[in-house]
Amino acid sequence: MNLEIVDRLIEKDPSLESSRSALEAMKEGASCIHRAWGVGKISGFEADRGMILVDFEEGERKSHAMDPVFCLDKLEVLDDQHIISRHRTNPEEIDGKIKREPVELFIEILAKYEDGCATTRELERTINLLLGSAKGKKWWTATKKLLIKDPRVAVPNKKTEPYVLRDEPVKPEQEILQDFFDEKRSKEKILLAEKLFDLASEKEDLQADLPQVLHDLTVALMEARNLSQSDRLHGIWVRNNLARDVEEDVEKLEPTSASILHECEEDLPSLADQMPAKFHSRFLDLVTRVYPEKWKEIILNLLHNTTTKFSGESAHFLIDREESNLLIKSLSATLDEQILRAPVLLWMIKFRGMSKFEALLEKLMTPQLLTSVFSAIDYESLQNATSRRIPLAEILSDDKDLFRDILSKGSPENAKDLAQALILNPGFEDLSKRSLLARFIKLYPEIQDVIDGSGTASSQVETIMTDDSLIVSQSSYDQKMADLDELNKEKIPANSQAIEVARELGDLRENAEYQMAKDEQKILLARQSELQTDLMRAKPTNFTDAPSDSVGIGSIVNLSSPESGETQKYTILGAWDSDPDNNVLSYLTPLGQKLLGKKVDDLVETEVEGTVTNWKIEGLARWIDA
Repeated sequence: MNLEIVDRLIEKDPSLESSRSALEAMKEGASCIHRAWGVGKISGFEADRGMILVDFEEGERKSHAMDPVFCLDKLEVLDDQHIISRHRTNPEEIDGKIKREPVELFIEILAKYEDGCATTRELERTINLLLGSAKGKKWWTATKKLLIKDPRVAVPNKKTEPYVLRDEPVKPEQEILQDFFDEKRSKEKILLAEKLFDLASEKEDLQADLPQVLHDLTVALMEARNLSQSDRLHGIWVRNNLARDVEEDVEKLEPTSASILHECEEDLPSLADQMPAKFHSRFLDLVTRVYPEKWKEIILNLLHNTTTKFSGESAHFLIDREESNLLIKSLSATLDEQILRAPVLLWMIKFRGMSKFEALLEKLMTPQLLTSVFSAIDYESLQNATSRRIPLAEILSDDKDLFRDILSKGSPENAKDLAQALILNPGFEDLSKRSLLARFIKLYPEIQDVIDGSGTASSQVETIMTDDSLIVSQSSYDQKMADLDELNKEKIPANSQAIEVARELGDLRENAEYQMAKDEQKILLARQSELQTDLMRAKPTNFTDAPSDSVGIGSIVNLSSPESGETQKYTILGAWDSDPDNNVLSYLTPLGQKLLGKKVDDLVETEVEGTVTNWKIEGLARWIDA
């Protein structure tokens, strides 16, 4: 805003003098951030109403009018040198740095914070606004790994600690070495030792301190009471990695990795699940050395009783050791008995197209597998009292080829039985269930009888194929689907991460960040429920079936008032297509409802603020033909 406008606002309310600079920053062309609506750009000023106009990038909020005084604590106006402003004005330059110079770009971002210091949450917010949630998360994950080795940045050991731009570069391994010696907690000591190993490209730099590091680690592993057995095994491997240059046989250092396996022999799957993913292969290799006579039996047990990641690693391990026949025999036997657990089923579906497993798993992609999948989803939904997602149900919805691959090997009767099992399964949201049923019908049209007929499943399907439907345009339907997809894949996961970060900040009763994140969660989940409900009721159309002799959904109506001579032209479209500025009405609006079914020369009465007007239908046309 120009100085004259700002002066008038302050003259009207002298308390705004302290906010003068913030008001002056609200100039045309300035980028800004709204907490709920994201990044926008101030596009102008509406003098009549004293409003700034903002074009927000999310949704369709163009020229959105906002009271500048109200915006003082709602809208963050960015200066021209802010990274988001620079990206919007010169995307080529910033996109180039994003791809080729991620660390330099991060240092530019960090340098703009006071004292070159910012929390992980502050940085993630800027990065997500700069790149979008999905791309920003991926970029940030990759960049953090590079920052660990950069001497210009002090990388925190905890999420609650800040990133700091150093005045003088310091070798990260020297800083971590000091933290290791200062640290008293055993688990944290192991993690610091692991960082030390990952960072020290030249082990000669650590030669003087390495004996003391190994001694301290060994003491922590043997004496600490707060370490789990998985922590000890993790620590042993970290210690052994560091000791390889100074010990002839690290496997003999006490405590040994074999000793941990012997102590946990009764429940190796639990121990395996607690190990970091990068040690999974090492864990399996250890099993073969500790149990040379029965390692195959143990690894099959691990495959069937661990999480998806470890199950997959076990399958890789067996194939690499030319035990494919053993693997397929075990999977086939458990499939026949219908005792395959969800993690194994999830791995089979995810990796069935991978060249290493394709030929092996292709034989198992049968209707029998889908029966196991539905049973596993049903079981998990009954065990799951919260709204936690079910990964197996999600992958069925996301994998467009799976049903075709499986059902093509069965019969129409198989398909009907599976369709009924799907209808009765409580582990799917209604919208997902409807989408999956459509895939059944595409392959076997006769399954429509299961849905529409009077069979055993018809009463359950009534809630899915409800008559309380909404007629919508295909474009508005696609937009709602895109909005729901963005909620499910970006906004809700980002909010869940924000809640976890805020939870680490301490006392939840006085934790403003946590309360704000939880409030946002309520809004997002309410929006998710609203979109799912709307989409369940929606019937997309291109309006080609609009009648030509009466007003229908998809009609253009010409009206005239015999009393005043005034004329109006309205287009009646779907439930979500209202655009009053262009005289496009949803058929659900009061006027839309009055017009439906009327013909040329019929009269329609409207009332606005107590004034009744009679309108005559002068002409009709189909919107699709216009």
